[in-house]
Amino acid sequence: MKVKTAKEPMIRIAKRTELSTGLSMGIRVGSIVIALLACGLVLLLITNGKISFGDIYSQMLEGAFGTARRIKITVRDTCALLCLAVALAPAFKMRFWNIGAEGQALVGALASCIVVKLCPDLPVALLLLVMFIASVVAGALWGVIPGYFKAKIKANETLFTLMMNYVAIQLVKFFVVLWEKQKGAGVMSTLTTGKLPQLFGVDYGWSIVIILVITVLSYVYMKYSKQGYEIAVVGESENTARYIGINVNKVIVRTMAISGALCGLAGFLLVSGTHHLVKSDIVGGNGFTAIIVAWLAKLNPLTMILTSFFVSFLDIGTAKIASSCNLNDFASDVVVGVALFIILASEFFINYRVIFNKRAKEGK
Repeated sequence: MKVKTAKEPMIRIAKRTELSTGLSMGIRVGSIVIALLACGLVLLLITNGKISFGDIYSQMLEGAFGTARRIKITVRDTCALLCLAVALAPAFKMRFWNIGAEGQALVGALASCIVVKLCPDLPVALLLLVMFIASVVAGALWGVIPGYFKAKIKANETLFTLMMNYVAIQLVKFFVVLWEKQKGAGVMSTLTTGKLPQLFGVDYGWSIVIILVITVLSYVYMKYSKQGYEIAVVGESENTARYIGINVNKVIVRTMAISGALCGLAGFLLVSGTHHLVKSDIVGGNGFTAIIVAWLAKLNPLTMILTSFFVSFLDIGTAKIASSCNLNDFASDVVVGVALFIILASEFFINYRVIFNKRAKEGK
């Protein structure tokens, strides 16, 4: 009687027990190189060869760093993305999937504009302080609501925070039409007050400083504070957290208040430091892009500085090529999406290894 033996697969996947720092960095650097090469190939296809492979990268560099003004714009966009990524880090560390950064920043921006509309005659310093408080409180409230329902009735935080983005968008549209109804355009005019003073020769200079300070403080908070430890424990296992005496519901609500407040701060900086008005697309989709930035950085706020810069560089550089080749605005989004997909895919090889079974191959 023949005994049937199970055939060994030619390829199998095994989870890595440990990975050296050098190999981990090598995989990440390799993925970035492959992503940049893929960007060039996609742009060659989109432009039908109107631009050479070498010119693609020179134009990307020129678009991001070609002039002093472009460098400032790159730094500005990097910091705006960084602020939202840092805001998402505590929630994600807790395994609370906050997809509502866009809406939380939007209500923060709206709160700043409401303060300016209601109190335009306040001294500038006092007005900025009130705008800051209103934006932070509004963002925190927008984060606490889904956090509370998650803690109390286990509501799905992904859908909850996502839907609140749309509520925030409609609120902004309502107030913009309300404020500008006499003009009939539905577009808000630029605020004449409530602007941060210039620093480094630009309106958003203080925004850069504030965001960098918040990034460092967030790193210290998550790594060395008691509350940061509680966030990590709840993220690993809620049952373990309860067993050692951590109030899980309190941690969830508190962490979402912090996450929402930082998003609200981003909204305040967009109004007072960059745009000086509010509109439904003022965040520009950065609330969703920040999710990728946070994950690429492994939820480390300091590493997010590099990932935010890389994503902003890709976005601005590809936009420059799209403009020079008369492509539409979505061409750069496609290229950036391809690059980010490749970089995210590299995480698979960091967490798993592919094993080729030589015996199975020889038998075949």
